[in-house]
Amino acid sequence: MSADLPEDDQQMPLISHLTELRTRLLRCVAAIFVIFAGLFYFSEKIYTLVSAPLRAYLPAGATMIATDVASPFLTPFKLTMIVALFLSMPVILYQIWGFIAPGLYKHEKRVAVPLLVSSIILFYAGMAFAYFLVFPLIFKFFASVTPEGVSMMTDIASYLDFIMTLFFAFGVAFEVPVAVVLVIWIGLVDVAYLKKMRPYVIIGCFVVGMVLTPPDVLSQTLLAVPMWMLFEVGLLFGGLVRKRSDGDGSETSNDAQPPATLP
Repeated sequence: MSADLPEDDQQMPLISHLTELRTRLLRCVAAIFVIFAGLFYFSEKIYTLVSAPLRAYLPAGATMIATDVASPFLTPFKLTMIVALFLSMPVILYQIWGFIAPGLYKHEKRVAVPLLVSSIILFYAGMAFAYFLVFPLIFKFFASVTPEGVSMMTDIASYLDFIMTLFFAFGVAFEVPVAVVLVIWIGLVDVAYLKKMRPYVIIGCFVVGMVLTPPDVLSQTLLAVPMWMLFEVGLLFGGLVRKRSDGDGSETSNDAQPPATLP
């Protein structure tokens, strides 16, 4: 077999691919519902835990409210389903990997596996960063600017929509190193170009921080600086991955050359 072919290269009919895809999708759905079934009993406690950053800054005697008749049941239900989806992401990504891995080269797998694992860890890290550091700052700010005579009593459904948006935003923002490594690895840009664009990247990080956080310097900096540092980490690993890929490519091309014939 040629060194240029994928490690597990083999012909499969379209029906076989579709059958495998259906099987893996069913496994993903089953993983979500199994985790959801295990968490459903604790749905109220999960919502209490998630709402703690806001409740800590509510005025004395104030509580969260439910303005819709079904909100006391549906909101914790919805949150539990989202938590089950987040917790099942390793299983979902593993199924995606199992579907696409047979078509990858051996040197591509050596890069793809660390990127896959890193993307999961970084997404969870972004959510933890938002919950433990950003949420307290945001809700403290909101409580401090509440006009006199206005009682801060947040609807539970509105709160859930708000924090889910921030969780997703920070989880995606922490994927910066993976994105940087990918664009370098596939050759879309090189490390030298990204280093030249560093000032614009820093400005972009602060713009993102300004959009996603309240209008105070502290909270904007708490998002912008980690994003910048993660960009630098992506540059470092992107350079290493690119050098290794170039080395593998040269070895592959040398291996693929036909043997010299004697005169």
